[in-house]
Amino acid sequence: MAQYQITVDQELLQQLFLGHSKDAGVAKLLESVLNQILQAQVTEQLAAERYERTDSRQGYRNGSYPHQLTTRVGTITLRVPRIRNGQFSTELFARYQRSEQALVLALMEMVVNGVSTRKVTQITEELCGTHFSKSTVSDLCKRLDPIVEAWNYCPLSDRRFPFVLVDALYLKVREDGRVRSRGVMIGIGVNTDGYREVLGIMTGDTESEASWSEFFSWLKQRGLGGVDLITSDDHGGLVRAIRHHFQGVTWQRCQTHLMRNILDATPKALRDEVHRHVRGILDAADIETARMLLNETLKVFEEKAPKAMRILENGFDDATAVLAFPEKYRKRLRTTNSVERLNEEIRRRERVIRIFPNRQSVIRLLGALLMEQDEKWASGRKYLDMEDYFTWRKSHSAKTHSKVTRIM
Repeated sequence: MAQYQITVDQELLQQLFLGHSKDAGVAKLLESVLNQILQAQVTEQLAAERYERTDSRQGYRNGSYPHQLTTRVGTITLRVPRIRNGQFSTELFARYQRSEQALVLALMEMVVNGVSTRKVTQITEELCGTHFSKSTVSDLCKRLDPIVEAWNYCPLSDRRFPFVLVDALYLKVREDGRVRSRGVMIGIGVNTDGYREVLGIMTGDTESEASWSEFFSWLKQRGLGGVDLITSDDHGGLVRAIRHHFQGVTWQRCQTHLMRNILDATPKALRDEVHRHVRGILDAADIETARMLLNETLKVFEEKAPKAMRILENGFDDATAVLAFPEKYRKRLRTTNSVERLNEEIRRRERVIRIFPNRQSVIRLLGALLMEQDEKWASGRKYLDMEDYFTWRKSHSAKTHSKVTRIM
């Protein structure tokens, strides 16, 4: 790592410690430090100090131009060096994380393809400079795309994922001169160490059985295994694909989606009361208690809210599948809320773009964002303590083996 000698004058120190605005003082200090670093970097690049005569000199300075940089302590002005017959390069302006770089790239692609709005053009010019070309966008994509692709296709065979949560969202993508709605499938797994991982993302024409089958086949080809429970919503194509590709694996219907479906079919005056009863069923300590509460709820509301009760009765077994697992895991495995929180982060950036210029930009932006989330999960606290799961799994396997022996 390069080391630089920085000097700070007395006037700047006085402003920092005695000035009315501490942020203004810090901003001035930061501005001074960064400008000194820029001068040190151009000296390194040219292999010569200003006015120095040496045979090893690589070029000559040609003044500087101002570049405003927005920081947490205010906007500062950097004096970026110019080099005669060359281009000065610095890492100071690479201030965006991968996800932010991908967002800017998507905006830039919209501009070069002639489909951006005036606001998007202004944003990209502010972030990237007044001019950029299609070749510039292509070069930047070539740097980021291999990183995202390597992450999205990394092998999964070196670890097991007992718990998997899947969900999809729809984005608008420009294809063949038309704007089309495309599904993006996302999978999250909890590994045997108790950490969450993003298993992968894939775009599809629709959220159909064929699209989900392709997604699950892809995950299995990369080595996904050891799955005991999959949580998802009740989309027909998704459920059929799960049952086809993960035979014998428990499917947990997302309780949040079920509750929403029930309340949508409930008369408004009864919604609070129905919500309390259904919540009691889903929070039951065991399946026997849940079934008893179900029967009581059906008796109370089957005439007042018949449609809602049919939805509850039909969805009961799938929504309470998680009760077969140890209690400490149920709260986090009974819904797809974990995936939907990721979707909210995606939506926050997608609202800026509105229409993606192509499918690759979707994978680039979402992949970069999910990569960063993956890194946070890996370096953070465990999502689940898996000790009780291993005990439950061992006991469950022993019971299954005993049952098979008796049948034989």
